[in-house]
Amino acid sequence: MKKFLIPALVLTAGLAACSNNAQNETAEAANAIAADASATTQNAVADVDAASDRALGSAEASLDNAGARMDNAADRLDASADRAGDRAEANADRAGAAINNSADRAADATGNALTRAGNAIKD
Repeated sequence: MKKFLIPALVLTAGLAACSNNAQNETAEAANAIAADASATTQNAVADVDAASDRALGSAEASLDNAGARMDNAADRLDASADRAGDRAEANADRAGAAINNSADRAADATGNALTRAGNAIKD
């Protein structure tokens, strides 16, 4: 403790020995240093704020772009599914028509065969 007290007393005695002009200049220099430190701190805070805003803006834009791409992909998938459904429905309609036509031809052939058989029995 005494080691710290002695230099402080020497410094205090040295300041007391300085003229008022030197003390004023020292105070002005200290004020200038404090103002510079404050300005530097404010600039650093502003720089950090600006960098944070840019980073958040960039992240927001990236998320917006990703969301838009996902929406577009979902729209394309919906359209593709609709086209596939339409093709499946058209194919089912064609298959149903082919089955109906085949059934009609089979019924006609059976009817003709029965008619011929009936005519053959009649004779």
